Amino acid sequence: MTEPVALIELAGIGKTYANGTVALAGADAAIREGGLVSLVGPSGCGKSTLLRIVAGLIAPDRGAISWPASGARPSDIGFVFQDATLMPWARVTENVYLPLKLKGIAQDKAMPRVRDALARVGLAEFSDAFPRELSGGMKMRVSIARALVTEPPLLLMDEPFAALDEFTREKLDDDLLGLWLAHRFTTVFVTHSIYESVYLSERVLVMGARPGRILADIAIDAPFPRGRTFRESQAYVETCAKVSAALREGAAI
Repeated sequence: MTEPVALIELAGIGKTYANGTVALAGADAAIREGGLVSLVGPSGCGKSTLLRIVAGLIAPDRGAISWPASGARPSDIGFVFQDATLMPWARVTENVYLPLKLKGIAQDKAMPRVRDALARVGLAEFSDAFPRELSGGMKMRVSIARALVTEPPLLLMDEPFAALDEFTREKLDDDLLGLWLAHRFTTVFVTHSIYESVYLSERVLVMGARPGRILADIAIDAPFPRGRTFRESQAYVETCAKVSAALREGAAI
């Protein structure tokens, strides 16, 4: 069986901000095409900075990022932030249409893709609602639909469920896994939650305290789809403990 090609390779990535803060120092990683990887680490370790470098929103000072599978950074990258960042004056449909509008695609031609994206996140019946009429979890679903409407090969998620209650968070974790299994877009998921990272991912990359670098790459040896049985299994508990130990070790360095 042919090994999957890496979509992203990071080699010695470093970033120092203008105020002298060294956010990243020598971060190395390879993320395979179609994979789902989580980044965990203490606050301020550079997780979000690394995600923004992958997205092309900021440039590294040192090191290199390459794209073996495509030869160049994909033209479409979906990005979901911790805040849903919806336009409050616009209906759900208009919020999801925005990335296609920025590409110059007429609304009538874009609507089938918008409706499909909303159906994929379970919000087909709320297309005419305003953000103020939605719950926190529903707003995040709209944000995910907006990120997926261009059908990007790469989805970057920066602590998207952190502000939600535990029940809603677990439901959205399951929904995200369902979308990923159906479409296999490469996903990099930043989270502070060890439990969420182990539940979602094929691999967890553990970052050390600032300056950020990747200290451990932990494979999650559990089949998909996952559910309550996995959350309550001994294997899940043991893997969470392994990630926790790597985080503690990284914080002590």
